Amino acid sequence: MKVIDFKDAKCRHCYKCVRNCAVKAISVKDEQARIMVDHCINCGRCLEVCPQNAKTFASDLERVKGYLAQGFKTIISIAPSYAGVLDFDQPGQVVDALLKLGFYEVRETAEGAALVTNEYKKLVRENEMPNIITTCCPSVNDLIEKYYPDCAKYMAPVVSPMVAHGRYIKKIYGSDVKVVFLGPCIAKKQEAIGDERVFGAVDAILTFEELADWFAEEGIDLRQCEEKPMGNPDPKINRLYPVSGGVIQSVITEEDADGYHKVFVDGLENCMEMLECLGKGELDHCFIEANVCEGGCAKGPASAHWNTSYVKTKVKIENGVSYKAARDLPDMTAEELHKEFKDCSLSDAMPSEEQIRHILKSTGKYCAEDELNCGACGYSTCREKAVAVFQGKAELSMCMPYALTQAESMSNVVMDVTPNMIFVIGSDMKILDCNRKGQDLLGVGREEAVQRYIFEFIETEDIEEVLDTKKPVMHKKIKIDNDRLTVEETIVYIDNLDAALVTYQDVTREEKVREQHYKLKVGTVEMAQKVIEKQMMVAQEIAGLLGETTAETKVTLTKLRDSILNEED
Repeated sequence: MKVIDFKDAKCRHCYKCVRNCAVKAISVKDEQARIMVDHCINCGRCLEVCPQNAKTFASDLERVKGYLAQGFKTIISIAPSYAGVLDFDQPGQVVDALLKLGFYEVRETAEGAALVTNEYKKLVRENEMPNIITTCCPSVNDLIEKYYPDCAKYMAPVVSPMVAHGRYIKKIYGSDVKVVFLGPCIAKKQEAIGDERVFGAVDAILTFEELADWFAEEGIDLRQCEEKPMGNPDPKINRLYPVSGGVIQSVITEEDADGYHKVFVDGLENCMEMLECLGKGELDHCFIEANVCEGGCAKGPASAHWNTSYVKTKVKIENGVSYKAARDLPDMTAEELHKEFKDCSLSDAMPSEEQIRHILKSTGKYCAEDELNCGACGYSTCREKAVAVFQGKAELSMCMPYALTQAESMSNVVMDVTPNMIFVIGSDMKILDCNRKGQDLLGVGREEAVQRYIFEFIETEDIEEVLDTKKPVMHKKIKIDNDRLTVEETIVYIDNLDAALVTYQDVTREEKVREQHYKLKVGTVEMAQKVIEKQMMVAQEIAGLLGETTAETKVTLTKLRDSILNEED
């Protein structure tokens, strides 16, 4: 299932998520970042660093509201980190607020942690495992199973406190009860819904951020709520699970002090370093508490909105803890708390050296000196990036130095091949830059041109006006180069440089053609006028002749008529 995703059209080619993803579970295709579900360990780091807020988290809030609306008996299991995250006067106010939302009962996940602590104690006392890694953090569990499978044999075969608690709640209330986990961790959703080994223990996940929005929606103020008790007995020291070293303090007591060496590791990179050491056999007989989040669960990705200070959160949690072992543990069997971890390693295809070199050459890297290893693309070396391109995780265009070189190269090509004369003129009328055609106009090379002033070569009234008024001159026809050239002048003010961009488009040939066309039109009109005048003269002559002929014909016919009439008389 997909816990984290990206919104389309939000990415801005920053690759910050790729740079911050230690396991490189983010692919980029068609310039859009995507989560690779099978590679992801749901640490939430990409959610925290994305400057465009382009990441989304698959929320169960509407599902939970549906449970309550349909009348399901819904019990919430609240992670002990709530004590350092939510803003209240007394812990019991949180219970009252959750009951007001419609939950049947509120119980602490630390109750499940007490069960897990008991199983860890058994493993420590049995002293059979060469090293023991706690399995409370689902992101660490995924990290080991997917990327360090050789270390899976060191994972304590015990479910997480959340799963243990969910199973316990359903054991005492029945399988039809709905269990909702509330905490600061987004990886819990994948564990609860996406892991078939523990599926069914928990029905939905809520984060503290979602709860805050829900409280605001319902108009619930924690400080105005009554104080009500949790539905479970005091889990004592097991409330320390969300802070660094809290699991170790709960598990390793004085009588176990000489057994395993106590190690707690926070932060993804530190966890990976620890696993590297384990893989090399450099650690022996260690009880290792591992958390992907720096500072433990108290600084989970869904809790940082309220508390930026880990120290403040840690102190608040520790001040509310009784440093005693929990008594009268819930009745759960070892089988109900057992979880077997396995090799879930990934099998990405690897390119040959020839294929890597071919990809490197595609981005202008022909030798080792060309490989800058700048990390702008998100990969620490150019070779890692080339492998990612081969595997379809990255695109060639992600190489920033190459893209910049290409852009600069293209810009230079455009400047050099354009038929227009282009200048950048400073406010002091000094030539700051010019293209090849501009150099031809000036009759000097670029090196000499940028040391001289534009008024040495052409009239500068329009340039001075633009620099003074900051208003552009657009498509104005002028004569330059001693009236040898007719150009279309465009001048635009460059604000950040306090300079003017001057473009001269040579329209001399067009003007000559236009002049020839005009002369041709004038000649044609004059010729047509002469033809018309001649035709008028001819018409007049014809009309005159026709008039004379008509008159003579009339006289003759009249005479003929009169003659005929006279004969009859």
